[in-house]
Amino acid sequence: MTKPLRLGVAGLGTVGGGLVRLLTAHAGRLALRTGRTIEITAVSARDPKKDRGLGNALGNVTFHADPVALAKDPGIDVFVELIGGETVAREAAEAAIAAGKPVVTANKALLAHHGRELAAKAEAAGVPICFEAAVAGGIPIVKALREGLSGNRIDAVYGILNGTSNYILTSMAESGASFEDALAEAQRLGYAEADPGFDVDGVDAAHKLTLLASLAFGAAVDFNAVHVEGIRQISALDIAFARELGYRIKLVGIAKATDDGLDVRVHPAMIAAESALGHVDGVFNGVVVQGDFVDQMAFEGRGAGAGPTASAVMADIVDVALGLHLPLYGVPVAALGGARVIPVTSRFGASYMRLSVVDRPGVIADIAAILRDEQVSIESLLQRGRAPGEGVPVVIVTHEVQEAAMARALARIAALESVLERPTMIRIEEIK
Repeated sequence: MTKPLRLGVAGLGTVGGGLVRLLTAHAGRLALRTGRTIEITAVSARDPKKDRGLGNALGNVTFHADPVALAKDPGIDVFVELIGGETVAREAAEAAIAAGKPVVTANKALLAHHGRELAAKAEAAGVPICFEAAVAGGIPIVKALREGLSGNRIDAVYGILNGTSNYILTSMAESGASFEDALAEAQRLGYAEADPGFDVDGVDAAHKLTLLASLAFGAAVDFNAVHVEGIRQISALDIAFARELGYRIKLVGIAKATDDGLDVRVHPAMIAAESALGHVDGVFNGVVVQGDFVDQMAFEGRGAGAGPTASAVMADIVDVALGLHLPLYGVPVAALGGARVIPVTSRFGASYMRLSVVDRPGVIADIAAILRDEQVSIESLLQRGRAPGEGVPVVIVTHEVQEAAMARALARIAALESVLERPTMIRIEEIK
């Protein structure tokens, strides 16, 4: 065997602790696969004396209070960044690259916002940046796109990329709970943070989709150009109507290549219950990839947690140990294609619209007239219950239409005196 691969691990939280346990459990197996031992020789943590339940696994390592100092430590060969955030993580990653050390990271926000700059620095230094753990937990989707499917032109990537939001929507579907009650349950179980905004507002999923789209299309996608919506507005009533129509509501990331540019967006969507993503429930993630030669492939697994994420981190470390060195986006920075992200108003597709209207004659006719004027065709209309003079829900499913026209129609309908609440619109996506 050659000399050991020495790791410097920044962050000993959930994922860092999982990595230590994985390496302890499978040190022999990993040595056989790579031809060298892999060991943690230095770490960075806020409190070196904290009991993390790791026994003597870190008994002989060097502790650094500063991740940047760890990245520069001559006693490590690989810098493993598991602290999250952007500022300190970026400084530490840049320090490691400048010192000629490969970087393994689980930090999707860092790469979504600064990936191109870091990739250029890594290429100049001749070191890789590996990030399997940054997207979809234990699902090896980065390796699939960057290696396994490299012989394909990727046409589309669809994903359920946030386990917290997926758990909340699953709980609402199974129990009839409101969004607020389902969120509270997710927080009680530890699936959602005290401040759940990154998850339920779609930001976390958008970070991940930005990376997947960049890999799939060989273009550094600008995160700020990605359309992002969350799930706070989804009600138990929408969940019930979706079931009646044969759909499930999921927070979905969509990245498609079109003649006009890249269509990259995150938002709630109604997808067929029997589709590849329709059955992905709870805290699980799912990704569907469409390629010109492979057709469609579906991946599913746990999207977060100590074990799955540590597994993905270790997959990258094994690649480094074997000398596998690929560009961050699968192609050199100089070869990245154009990444024009088209506005969501360019979308052409069907939609679900739920209205709360006064139950009286002529209301539906007024709504239908607006839809006619905006060239929005109705596929079906549902109304449940009668309450003369009071509010009742009305659901309209449209045929395919450009979203700009749909937006104009919604604005005009919302202004009607007979419409009591802001209309809810959920896109219907044809995902097999």
